[in-house]
Amino acid sequence: MANIKSAKKRILVTQIRADRNKAIKSGVKTAIKKVYAAIESGDKAVAAAELTAATKTIEMAGSKGVYHKNNVARKVARISKAVNEMA
Repeated sequence: MANIKSAKKRILVTQIRADRNKAIKSGVKTAIKKVYAAIESGDKAVAAAELTAATKTIEMAGSKGVYHKNNVARKVARISKAVNEMA
């Protein structure tokens, strides 16, 4: 355990940020799963609505610094392609 006051603070701040990042990543994964679930059900309207919500969630995570911008672009491109390829 750290003895110096600033080191103790760093431990606390790191834990808070890690928890926040974990929650944001979990939300992104849930949003992506909802898109794929809508695709599996075959409902294009629902899939499009879920895509919009997921895109917003992913891009907000990127703006917070949780994901790199290229990672954000890749995630959005993959789910967009999946929705667009629905028959």
